[in-house]
Amino acid sequence: MDGEHSSRTALLDRALELFQQAYDRQMSGELDDAVALYQASINLFPTAEAHTFLGWTYSFQGHLEEAIAECHKAIDVDPEFGNPYNDIGAYLIEQQKLDDAILWLQRALEATRYESYHFPWFNLGRVYVAKEYYGQAIECFRQALSIEPDYTPASQAMQAVRLKIH
Repeated sequence: MDGEHSSRTALLDRALELFQQAYDRQMSGELDDAVALYQASINLFPTAEAHTFLGWTYSFQGHLEEAIAECHKAIDVDPEFGNPYNDIGAYLIEQQKLDDAILWLQRALEATRYESYHFPWFNLGRVYVAKEYYGQAIECFRQALSIEPDYTPASQAMQAVRLKIH
């Protein structure tokens, strides 16, 4: 059993190294390299994070359907990881599928393993602005700012909504 455990640990360690390399490439705009590295990481040891970030890279390339598919794989690996739910919601907003986006963003808010709850609140606000439900939008932006007071996109969005209704 110890041999199996150490082998599994070694695979995970290598997968995490590849994930970090992929992330670095993604952040420096080397998207094709990032895709290959995320895929290599997933092939060694699939994680919700690797699938989610591969999806994020696909979204940077304009491949929203592939991005959504990777988020679904991430959810299959770890249904409590909040990022893929939010990301699906954000991709659906880009596709103008606003009602579908609401469901995914609400699921992000219910996820137990998530460090950035301000993102789904902000994205819900974006949906409500697009639907012209300004009161709900302001409340969502307020929620985002209560979690992350320095989140500039939420404060700017709230200001823009206030200008629309006054």
